[in-house]
Amino acid sequence: MRLANKVAVVTGASKGIGAAIAKALAAEGAAVVVNYATSREGADAVVRAIQEKGGKAVAVQAHVANAAEVEKLFEETKKAFGGLDILVNNAGVYEFAPIDQVGEDLYRKLFDTNVLGVLLASREAVKYFNGAGGTIINVGSAVTEITPPGSSVYTGTKAAVDAITRVLAKELGARKIRVNSINPGMVETEGAHAAGFVGSEFEKQAVEQTPLGRIAQTSDIAPLAVFLASADSGWLTGELMVASGGMR
Repeated sequence: MRLANKVAVVTGASKGIGAAIAKALAAEGAAVVVNYATSREGADAVVRAIQEKGGKAVAVQAHVANAAEVEKLFEETKKAFGGLDILVNNAGVYEFAPIDQVGEDLYRKLFDTNVLGVLLASREAVKYFNGAGGTIINVGSAVTEITPPGSSVYTGTKAAVDAITRVLAKELGARKIRVNSINPGMVETEGAHAAGFVGSEFEKQAVEQTPLGRIAQTSDIAPLAVFLASADSGWLTGELMVASGGMR
């Protein structure tokens, strides 16, 4: 139980990577706030799964790009569990488009959630970490190394997350707050299915470029969050952990 008596907030945790991370943190003893923007049903299912295994969890709605809602998220976290030790900035959206189809709406949709959301949640988390410090884990993407055509806006958001990770690691280190990022390659999630990536030529090409010969499952990513949240990674900050099966 590497995270016994710890409290974690996982944004965008109603499905996919976020849900897997929430469950993994709870399995190691953390009390988990399962954040969601719209899918209450999905968040409640994650909470039930955690509670059925003896863990502690609550669901809290908040859109991470809305400052007032983010403030409420952390207020509810304190009410439920008394404090905060771990923030996982997982909430994110992705959409690919060639440059001649890029417009203001796409830019704002992706940057508001993927970048502003990370900044707002991190700002609030810092207020709630105690004197022992805390841990911020961002979920970036290996897309910043792979740079596929048609991903200029999405890759731009994740490049910003990489930069924010390293800046905040330096800025917050003296306060005993560690900041690292997990940067997955293609992962099979509900979102990947909905976007048509799974079973597509895009997936085939990704597998062909991956030395380990497959795309990831959420179970490949969640243990990395446990590691970064625990004392096992106590000497790591400002790191970008690329989890892509070797795809570059």
